[in-house]
Amino acid sequence: MLSFLFFCHLPDFDTSFPGFRGLRTPLSCGAFVLASCLHTPAPDLTFTVNYKSMDSLVFLCARRVVAQRPLPDIPAHLYPVLFQAAFLDGRPLVLQDLVATWPFPELHYLQLVGDLELHWGHPSIDCDQAVIQDSDITKALVKACVEVSKHQQEFQRHRPKQHKGCSGATTATPQPPGVDVHTDLYVSKKSNKIVRDALQTGASAPLRIKCHKFQPRSISASDIVNFLQCLDPSCLRRVELRRCRLKLSDILEILPHLSRFPELRSLSLQCTNIFGLPHRPELANGIPCLARQLGMLPSLRELSLEYSQVSGNLHQILGNLQTPLESLELPFCSLIPDDLAFLSQSFHAPALKRLKLSSYDISQGLLEPLRLLLEKASASLLHLDLSYCYIADSHLAVLLPTLLRCSRLRFLGLNSNPLSRAAIKDLLQKTLELPNLHLVVYPYPLDCYTGDPSAFEWHLGEFVDAEILAAAKSEFFQILVNSGRTDIVWTDDPDSHKAPDYFSL
Repeated sequence: MLSFLFFCHLPDFDTSFPGFRGLRTPLSCGAFVLASCLHTPAPDLTFTVNYKSMDSLVFLCARRVVAQRPLPDIPAHLYPVLFQAAFLDGRPLVLQDLVATWPFPELHYLQLVGDLELHWGHPSIDCDQAVIQDSDITKALVKACVEVSKHQQEFQRHRPKQHKGCSGATTATPQPPGVDVHTDLYVSKKSNKIVRDALQTGASAPLRIKCHKFQPRSISASDIVNFLQCLDPSCLRRVELRRCRLKLSDILEILPHLSRFPELRSLSLQCTNIFGLPHRPELANGIPCLARQLGMLPSLRELSLEYSQVSGNLHQILGNLQTPLESLELPFCSLIPDDLAFLSQSFHAPALKRLKLSSYDISQGLLEPLRLLLEKASASLLHLDLSYCYIADSHLAVLLPTLLRCSRLRFLGLNSNPLSRAAIKDLLQKTLELPNLHLVVYPYPLDCYTGDPSAFEWHLGEFVDAEILAAAKSEFFQILVNSGRTDIVWTDDPDSHKAPDYFSL
């Protein structure tokens, strides 16, 4: 038997199609309809609902249901769509209720929201709100875990420890099965205590948090260590420490505690106030210590050192890694030619799938080391971001033959580089031969600027001639149409399409 729960403001409609056996149901404001009279087998049911579609009938109804508390009695199969609706509409209390009564042995938060498909696709949620909402969702989930654990403890105190079975024999009262809650944890100062309380409920709790991604924000190194000690070591695969303003000494305090996570594959660090400063005695010992501790993470495949000013130290930092990196982010790191030369000669280069080298001046001796690095990575590279690198037409001409050898490339980011319309057009025409290329972010062509092209700066988008830019866009699109490659997205808006995450590559 199948059940659908509707609560929405819709006109009367006829549901007399196969599977509903002529059932006619008026759906009026405030009306709940539980259509549970389907006697036909599931294969005969032709009414298919896409739970993730924003305009599907079930999803619209689910949004009305989660708009009020308390929730009514809910069939188990509707929990996922109600969870998605509550998440999308930012209703942490409803999420808490759903988690507390979750009818399945596992709650996969990551699967329910996908790779943030619902989150990022909704027009009313911008990036800043998304970060805030992630924190709210974390608080709702962990609060539900704490509350359910308290209720269970209270229940256990008042229930008999033994009961009589069918044969009259006395047996121990069976324990209710627990639920593993698979989720990401976004921890801030405000949610610090409640998250820690939830994590400390232990393996015997009715709701057990299985954290896949841990992202603290503005909390101390000692608090981060306390959280790491509470996490289940079998699930954690990503740790992001970019939002905590950590010093090198803080990172050295945290890293030893990451070695207990065998599935940790992604790590993001940021040390803006340490690397790149004048040489000091503590740095001489600190950087080799950092390298040794990174070497203790055998499953590490993605490393981000954004804003870490690693100038001249890359060979030390990556030198102790046991396995090659597949994803490396080094934007705003003040790399020098020796850093790229080391990387091109390292065992990381032929394994790289994702490389982000934004915010450099390629004319400062970086062009040839970059070309060599791309050549070594050409067989594996899927994602390449060279935004804000002052790549001019002459630089692109040098790099283009090597780029064309990257036969598996899917994403190319070149926004905010001083390229002419002719150079971008040539790039487009030549990269059509790359069979897997699906997204290219190109800069506003220099020809479209109203000022002096030689005075190019990243922030001069407001000085673009809209009419000339529209003509250039039209020309680029026509080339895609004529070549039959409209499957490739060429855009000048870096925020219009979400770049693929390492785990989705």
